[in-house]
Amino acid sequence: MLHRKTHATRRRVLAAALALPVLASVAACGDGGDDDGSGSGKAVELSVFWWGAEERASLTEKALALYTERHPNVTFKKTWQANQGYFDKLATLTAGGNAPDLFQIDDNYLAEYATRNVTLDLNPYRSDGELDVSKFPESLYQYGVVDGELAGVAMGENTQGLVFDKTLLDRHGLPAPTTGMGWEDHIAWAERVSKTAKVPGTQDPSADYKAFWVWLRQQGKDLYKGKQLGFTEQDVTRWFELWKGARDRGATPPPDVIHEGNVTDISKQLVVTGKAATSWVWANQMPELKKNTDDELGVVAYPGDPSGQWARASMYLSVFRGSPHRDEAVDVINFLVNDPDVAQVLGTDRGLPSNMEVRRKLADAVDDPAMKQSIRVEDDLADKFGPAPSVPPAGHSDVKKELLKAAEEVQYGRQQPAQAAAMYFAAAKSAVGQG
Repeated sequence: MLHRKTHATRRRVLAAALALPVLASVAACGDGGDDDGSGSGKAVELSVFWWGAEERASLTEKALALYTERHPNVTFKKTWQANQGYFDKLATLTAGGNAPDLFQIDDNYLAEYATRNVTLDLNPYRSDGELDVSKFPESLYQYGVVDGELAGVAMGENTQGLVFDKTLLDRHGLPAPTTGMGWEDHIAWAERVSKTAKVPGTQDPSADYKAFWVWLRQQGKDLYKGKQLGFTEQDVTRWFELWKGARDRGATPPPDVIHEGNVTDISKQLVVTGKAATSWVWANQMPELKKNTDDELGVVAYPGDPSGQWARASMYLSVFRGSPHRDEAVDVINFLVNDPDVAQVLGTDRGLPSNMEVRRKLADAVDDPAMKQSIRVEDDLADKFGPAPSVPPAGHSDVKKELLKAAEEVQYGRQQPAQAAAMYFAAAKSAVGQG
């Protein structure tokens, strides 16, 4: 599956043609047509850039070392850093024509980089069978398509997860939340937890775009409709009013603690610091959460109809369109997403393996109870997921930031829901270039 072809293919012709606009600015890197590693055995060094903590760096380096073990002529120049500042650095590198051959990206920026012709269209490789996504859920691979081009390959599948402190609930004889519980029912449950356990029942997710997005889909709407917003100012007002009501009933923490949950990293989420009985996170973050508490944790879908959730690409690997080693870079992606030995190395750090066969083998082999929970909840939801939305348009990261700002205006009582909703809607429209 991983052997590269030595003859010219339709895929190479297309890839080279697509690369011409970018290659004009990166001529020093080569003309892109000289395929150094297409079976010639010539030494190739691929630059790879990703974000994450030290553990992710260690796991990624082990996976890349496994590739080099099987392809000794290919080595890697590895660079990683924390999430903060990652995309600033990537933007600087691409603007100067010095982008890494392979880079990690997420759905906040995939459309932006694709529409700027930074990412290589991987469809020709898929058509030629050199990039195999046949064992991915179709909606997962489609979540990397931007304007008809496959701009990135999902490194893993993820979905939204409501994580709760099972030990706390059991101690007070309280029931656990369940998948399918309505939003009002969830708030009533959280109010009961607050009164009985003397711990706020739920983190307030009004600033969390993940929760807002699921809630919108359950109303028959979406965060985006094409390259425009898929919701109205009135929708935002209803969302803010829902959570103002929850705060007024004592179902959530006070504003300063809510803010802490809004801005902290995963290791300090309120469900593990004991400041709330639930946190709104990604399902694959269960292992990292569990490292930071002695309590037993559980995870279910977000409230409401679970079809509002979908098989989301946790993050992608993309190839720089101007890379002189495009074929090798694609081959590395193919290896990372389809090799079962790689899955044993990476685990669920970037989400569940996209390849369903590989995922099943991993599920049988893992010993970590929290990782098993992550796998189980997504498997349980697999037949309940709705269709994936399109990849968010350019400006998505600002849409998220503006929601946080507007929601906190309401959380702190500085604005009423309708005022903050108007402010947010105007800012969100501006972020996506909607007139």
